[in-house]
Amino acid sequence: MSVARPAARRLISGRLASGPARRRPRFANVRAADMGLMDESQIDKFTKEKFPQYTKEEIEQLRTRYSPEQIAALEAGEAAINPRDLTVQGRLRSDPYALPYIDDFAENQPIVDKRARNKEAPDPNARFMNLDEFTEDLINWADKFQQGDVTGTLKTLVDFVPDEFKKVPEGRWTKEVRDDAQRAFQRYLEGEVNKQAKKNEGFLESESGPTDADVLQYILERSAMTDGNRTTNSSLAPALPSKVPGVAGLYKNAIDPEDGGMDDIGIYQDLKKRTGLTVRAILNLHNKCLVRRWVSNQTRLGKVGKTSIVWVAGNGDGWLGIGEAKSTEPTIAALKARLLAIRNMRPIRRYENRTIYGSVTSKVSGTVVKMSARPPGFGLRVSHRIFEMCRAAGISDLAASIPRSRNPMNSVKAAYHALCNQPNPDEIAIGRGKKLVDVRKVYYGGAVH
Repeated sequence: MSVARPAARRLISGRLASGPARRRPRFANVRAADMGLMDESQIDKFTKEKFPQYTKEEIEQLRTRYSPEQIAALEAGEAAINPRDLTVQGRLRSDPYALPYIDDFAENQPIVDKRARNKEAPDPNARFMNLDEFTEDLINWADKFQQGDVTGTLKTLVDFVPDEFKKVPEGRWTKEVRDDAQRAFQRYLEGEVNKQAKKNEGFLESESGPTDADVLQYILERSAMTDGNRTTNSSLAPALPSKVPGVAGLYKNAIDPEDGGMDDIGIYQDLKKRTGLTVRAILNLHNKCLVRRWVSNQTRLGKVGKTSIVWVAGNGDGWLGIGEAKSTEPTIAALKARLLAIRNMRPIRRYENRTIYGSVTSKVSGTVVKMSARPPGFGLRVSHRIFEMCRAAGISDLAASIPRSRNPMNSVKAAYHALCNQPNPDEIAIGRGKKLVDVRKVYYGGAVH
């Protein structure tokens, strides 16, 4: 029985979409070999033309101008640089504005470069202008833009009387002389007014006075010193002399040699005086940022945003302090809060240098913090902010709970208030008139750590 196999499907090849035929390029492709520097012969030719080696005659001429050590350094530099690398890897300008020579612009060429106009050196005796000098300088600058006659050049009534009456007071003039002088003075004023009106008819706006650009140039570029607005060749301000007259010996040096270069800026100098700690001791304190929030103050100019930070600091041996600061800059707020925390450090009472005395509760607003002493090895079973405070104070065994509101700011303040207001066994003994004995210490013979 024969079985007929079906014919295989054939895919008709051809263009599936109608479109324009492929266009031939208008310009023939340029081969890389025709562009040059593709074979070794062309590279060597270009290298010898652009970067020639020193000849023996040139070396002899250089020996007359330079020392043997300089010649040796020159030869070492020539040997270290391969001219072929400059040809292959270098970039020489070929644009129309390229210089016809290779120069590093280290010095001025008198023939091709413009002559440098050196300005006078700055006045070493210049000082800042006082109020009168600044006013005079401003008037001199404004006089350059004045229009019309200068104030004080107009004639007065005295100029229209006879010479024999010019030195006589006006009250002693005769009636005829006074009337003639007033009529002549009136005609003079009318003529001046008409002259000024004709001048203002063709008055250009650009000549009306200083423009905004002139005012800005005066503010930014006008010298505030008594140097006559003298400019210099450098964009840097002249340095102060080693000893400024009138100020010598009055400088406040923030660098203390005892700091060992750890506080050259002088951040901790005031803190050293307040706390009596050294800079090294301040830097070795345990400190941590506990609360960071962004607050805003509504003013008539809008909302002014600030960063509020609460910082904790302690020495790990019974001293603890918190600091709160605000600033528009987060870094400034953090620095102020850290310095305040170190300055506000207070001793924290610790039982056996590991936990607190008994149980204590503190409340700030709607936040309540309850702390309880725990046996050795219990650890710190508290929230993360109270954990950092206990570690900074040197407390290792403590239990704390916050049953009500857990506001970060209030919880830190309540925990600090609780640590600072623990029950004092000595005060209890004095109040009861009895002697208290630590049974645990007596039982273990003092070996309680």
